[in-house]
Amino acid sequence: MSASDLPDELWARVLELGAASSALGFRDLCCLAIASRRLGRLSFHPALWSALLSRDFPSQSQPSSSSSTSQQQQQLHPKSLYKTKFERHKVRMAEARRRAVFEAEARVLACRRRLADLEESMRAEGERMKAAAQELDNLERVRRTSVALNVWQPQLVHGRQKQLVQQCTVPVDSRLSDLNMELKVCKQQIATYKNKQGEAQTE
Repeated sequence: MSASDLPDELWARVLELGAASSALGFRDLCCLAIASRRLGRLSFHPALWSALLSRDFPSQSQPSSSSSTSQQQQQLHPKSLYKTKFERHKVRMAEARRRAVFEAEARVLACRRRLADLEESMRAEGERMKAAAQELDNLERVRRTSVALNVWQPQLVHGRQKQLVQQCTVPVDSRLSDLNMELKVCKQQIATYKNKQGEAQTE
């Protein structure tokens, strides 16, 4: 017995089972509809499309609270109703994808701004560390010159070096300690910025 010899009741039962078990989707029914006139007639059966409606749109298959809307849906063939709901679903999915893209673009923009801020902070901290290192170097020279003036051979100290000592109005040892601490803080801050930059780049 060939498939064409099967009675309509058996074909209808096969289609119903397929629709109920997710083995048959709306695309499959549409393909069957154009395969032959007989399958086109059978695949148009309201029970099949009602089963697909309940399966694919369960939250939307409940009767509407509006009587006019409920009457309009009851007058529509389940296939037409399925098509309407499917088109609305496609629109919602497209909108969801657009929102996801916009949100992703916003996150990328925020990440870029964060990276720019971190780079600016690192640059400023680098300038601060450079200035502190320069001042530290000058104070080291002052300290060495001061030791030479007081302990070693003052006559060997050049006039410019003496001028450095005379122009220094802050306690050298105290300021050296402060500068060393400031350099340490700058290095730690730069390391923190680099870590945050790495985290921002991996987001």
